[in-house]
Amino acid sequence: MLASAEIVLWLAVAVVLVPFAVLAGEALAALLPGRQPTATTNPRPRCAVLVPAHNEATGISATLHSIRAQLEPDDRLLVIADNCTDTTAETARAAGAEVAERTDAERRGKGYALDFGVRQLSAAPPEVVVILDADCTLHPGSMDQLVRQAAASGSPQQAIYLMAAPSEQPTPKQQLSAFAFLFKNQVRPLGLHRLGFPCLLTGSGMAFPWATIQRVPLASGNIVEDMKLGLDLALAGDPPRLCPEALVTSELPTGEQAAVKQRSRWEHGHVRTLLTQAPRLFIASLTQRRPALFGLALELSVPPLSLLFFLWAAVLTAAAAFWLAGGSPAPALTLLAALLAVLLGILASWAKFGRDRLPFATLASAPFYVLWKVPIYLALVFKPQKAWVRTERSAEAKPPEPPHEQAV
Repeated sequence: MLASAEIVLWLAVAVVLVPFAVLAGEALAALLPGRQPTATTNPRPRCAVLVPAHNEATGISATLHSIRAQLEPDDRLLVIADNCTDTTAETARAAGAEVAERTDAERRGKGYALDFGVRQLSAAPPEVVVILDADCTLHPGSMDQLVRQAAASGSPQQAIYLMAAPSEQPTPKQQLSAFAFLFKNQVRPLGLHRLGFPCLLTGSGMAFPWATIQRVPLASGNIVEDMKLGLDLALAGDPPRLCPEALVTSELPTGEQAAVKQRSRWEHGHVRTLLTQAPRLFIASLTQRRPALFGLALELSVPPLSLLFFLWAAVLTAAAAFWLAGGSPAPALTLLAALLAVLLGILASWAKFGRDRLPFATLASAPFYVLWKVPIYLALVFKPQKAWVRTERSAEAKPPEPPHEQAV
């Protein structure tokens, strides 16, 4: 009985160890020095910026201002006012953008808006298409880096995309949530970049060569359409790459209900994509002999961190019970060692990238942040979110607060 139980237990341990090893490896690799971008005086390739927007009249002007400041005379700025019931279109035009209005009550979501926008550009296609969400700030110099690297490499490029805590009296939960985004959207992609692997698309600050964006299917109501798009591109031979010199920021919602709704959409979609697409990537990496796909499959195999720690705790409980019943202590000790490695990686990431934004005392309260997300994972089992729903903006009249330092 103990022998059979130990085999099953080690299989469960392995399921947890793989994402833990990926996290620790990415965190350590992110600490490696990077190469400085090569300066050039060559003319920048012509680009078009697509901004999908659904009822974003209050905050879109600040986003468009951050984009227009970085455009060249031949570039285009196109806002897709998608199923809007406010003055998004008028506000965008007043801010100097072209606007294409789309109305389709049945086909809603960012993917459909982007498909509509790309078709609008097809009459006079640019060399590179940049996609930016309507509630984001594009930091100085980012457009140049994204466009140049997309054109030079022929590959999709992803800027570092961070969510900042509200600038006025952020709560510890909001600060921890912002750090979780930093770890997911900066530290982990940077580690992959240092190791030579592609990354996932994270939703805003994405640049695509025209030859790539015009031939991929965009029209989708998938609630994590950006992640799915990146995986489709990777399988088609165009895996996205991180552009660490480019930075895009937005602000977390302040309302509790809006924050839970946003997190539920992202994390439910992430888990569903993991379960359906990770096996597909692993198989393709072996049949096509493409190590880049294998690295991306490992990256996708990491579930949301809070869920991963819940799984770790469950397996550790079983391992401890097995030990107390007279079995080997090795599974429990292996899980504890894995946790230590990941915690050291997170602590090192905090020291290098997050010290100025998150007090250590708040970082130490992370277990309570994990508990806050229990309802999200219960809903994943009993009432998973499947449809796209716009997140309510907080303090929309104010532009997103940039982080304290450039993330490179």
